[in-house]
Amino acid sequence: MSTDAPNEALIYTRRGAVAVLTLNNPPVNGLGYALRCGIVAGLERALADTEVSAVVLTGGEKVFSGGADVREFGTPKSTMSPNLPEVIRALESSPKPVVAAMAGHALGGGLELALGCHWRVLRRDATLGLPEVKLGLLPGAGGTQRLPRAVGLQTALEMITSGEPRKAATFAGSLLVDELVDTDVVSAAVAFAERAVAEGRAPRRLRDLAVDAPDAESQLTQVRAKVAAAAKGQPAPLACVERVADSLTLPFDEGLKRERETFLALMVTPESRAARHVFAAERAAGKIPDLPEGTPIRDIRQVGVIGAGTMGGGITMNFLNIGLPVVLLETQQEALDRGLATIRRNYEATAKKGRMTQEQVEQRMALITPTLEYAGLAEVDLVIEAVFENLAVKEQVFTQLDAVCKPGAILASNTSYLDLNKIAAFTRRPADVVGLHFFSPANVMRLLEVVRGAATAPDVLATAMALGKKIKKVAVVSGVCDGFIGNRMLARYGAAANALIVAGATPQQVDQALERFGFAMGPFRVGDLAGLDIGWATRKRRAEEAGVPHDPVIADRICELGRFGQKTGSGWYRYEAGVREPIPDPVVDQIIADYRAAKGVTPRPVSDEEVVQRCVFALVNEGARILAEGIAARASDIDLVYLNGYGFPKHRGGPMCYAIEVGLATVVQALQRFAAEPGADASWQPAPRLLQGAAEGGSLR
Repeated sequence: MSTDAPNEALIYTRRGAVAVLTLNNPPVNGLGYALRCGIVAGLERALADTEVSAVVLTGGEKVFSGGADVREFGTPKSTMSPNLPEVIRALESSPKPVVAAMAGHALGGGLELALGCHWRVLRRDATLGLPEVKLGLLPGAGGTQRLPRAVGLQTALEMITSGEPRKAATFAGSLLVDELVDTDVVSAAVAFAERAVAEGRAPRRLRDLAVDAPDAESQLTQVRAKVAAAAKGQPAPLACVERVADSLTLPFDEGLKRERETFLALMVTPESRAARHVFAAERAAGKIPDLPEGTPIRDIRQVGVIGAGTMGGGITMNFLNIGLPVVLLETQQEALDRGLATIRRNYEATAKKGRMTQEQVEQRMALITPTLEYAGLAEVDLVIEAVFENLAVKEQVFTQLDAVCKPGAILASNTSYLDLNKIAAFTRRPADVVGLHFFSPANVMRLLEVVRGAATAPDVLATAMALGKKIKKVAVVSGVCDGFIGNRMLARYGAAANALIVAGATPQQVDQALERFGFAMGPFRVGDLAGLDIGWATRKRRAEEAGVPHDPVIADRICELGRFGQKTGSGWYRYEAGVREPIPDPVVDQIIADYRAAKGVTPRPVSDEEVVQRCVFALVNEGARILAEGIAARASDIDLVYLNGYGFPKHRGGPMCYAIEVGLATVVQALQRFAAEPGADASWQPAPRLLQGAAEGGSLR
């Protein structure tokens, strides 16, 4: 075997008459400029060598390629020649057979690269996918044309429009997989290449094949309808369908041309910019400016959860799902039994859908140790309380935890509003206290606000972030303030929505305008779902803490009638038994009319545009203050909170991303207009960070 030095982007070796080109761009063999050049140079070297009869392209036994090199996004190198389509064309045109040896991930451009090879040998557990649609794009290097020829129309449509990866073994029998192996994929590919040469097999090019598409028009009609219903303002999914459809009717090169044109057109859409922003935001969120890389992480082998209600049960399931045992504490046997029954019922519902086995249900339930005594938490490594949102109750809990938990145990609060520093002061170990604010239902919602107290130790913060990733949450660090990032902003959003009702809008108009903007649910429907009594209690608490009388808003007047939302059958709307759809209620109309009269307000027409501007720009303005105060480390962290915890439309990238998209100067002008109105709340004054961003060209740092 001959070899070159292994410190280049591509390593060229020989195994007999087979040249092995090994991608060498850690950690995921991103197809950056240097690697693309290396592939072309390696191929040319193999073609020029008369002793080489075939080529194997591989990433080794760990990863083939994760696609584009994200480090080059937005730089000239990302599009410099040879670009990926040119690299693939070189492989596909090779007169010598080219075999892809694939292990680990082959995603996006990585899979497109493999599709340009003549044959593919895969390790059975390799993961294949074209996730570009999740970035508001479509495969731009032949994926929409070659994949249908390899796996058939239906499978290609499913993969490209969903962006979800699949295991290599699921493609057995298709032209995507020529051989499956369990180990040593490179040796297997070399042997395959040697056999192909010995048998005189001509290189097989997917571009020369027809698409297997029985009943194509029926399939396309169904997929178009399904994708249109789910796309929610995103152009990429439907574009994916149309470009895959081209593989049936257009010459291959024409299909490639249209794919590339559509890819470039999608790149400049606000939806794709938003999706790429979110992708980068998720990568950045784990990088905490003053937390050094390599900060040690505490070992979490057993978790304690206090409270077996909806929140506590959902939190518990997160840890059971990754195999961590949980000690579940309740103060009453009846509440404990009810919580255990709910967890079991949730798992059994999942099993009925075929997503887990009954054996797995029993395994997860067996990881729970129920207890009525705090002493049962003596050996846990992390304990999370999910009890009533009252500082006196939290004091009782943390005083007992301080007494019973072992040294080094992390004491976490699921508080959504309260001062974590006060909670930490109830213990003799404030460095071990952190906020872990889950969102309901905690086993489903992706957001985890990790609240860093003034005394929270670096290794506690690092452990919380690592654990968030392990339980598949989007973990975002927040500093301490009332409501942290999400609920502090929600208060301004809610105040804007309520002010619109006072001004002349109806709850259903506000909800519908924001839902058309892209929110999953409008604020009044959300309030009814979450329970109006929570906000009522918070407003009364804030008035008490400020030492001022509580001045009830319309929502409080609704609560005074015992209307707390869906759980009581009425709130902003009325609900019929067993039906979650809101029904406008004349009772609420009268409450609103009476409130306006008491305040001397004559209702005026409110446009849907005003609804969106006031509610969304209120979020942006408060987000800018949070950023300036250091509660959030970066604007993109705020976006992640709102996308993953509050139903902000993903295709708009979050409130701060949206503000930049429409222009910070536009936002500032609207806020100044609202602030200039007679009797306007002081919160409408544009935040200094927004004013600065607008003056400096529209960025938020």
